Amino acid sequence: MEQVTIYGRMSCGFCVRARQLCELKNFPYRFVNMAEEGITKADLEKIIGKPVMTVPQIFVGDQHIGGCDDFFLYVRQFEAAETVG
Repeated sequence: MEQVTIYGRMSCGFCVRARQLCELKNFPYRFVNMAEEGITKADLEKIIGKPVMTVPQIFVGDQHIGGCDDFFLYVRQFEAAETVG
């Protein structure tokens, strides 16, 4: 899997779950602490091109995946494709 980038907050349970999934699956990832980096949801909206209501916001490579649930679904689909291919 390409580099995973997780934009979130340290106190966010969904952000923690997304990081744990990357560690469990040995995916290369980078966690961007939005509070420390001074990044707002409005900043992410400019990158993504649509409203951002929640964190985490997760990218795989340059592709925006969405939030934690979206990422878990993406990983399941990725692994299913790996099994078939």
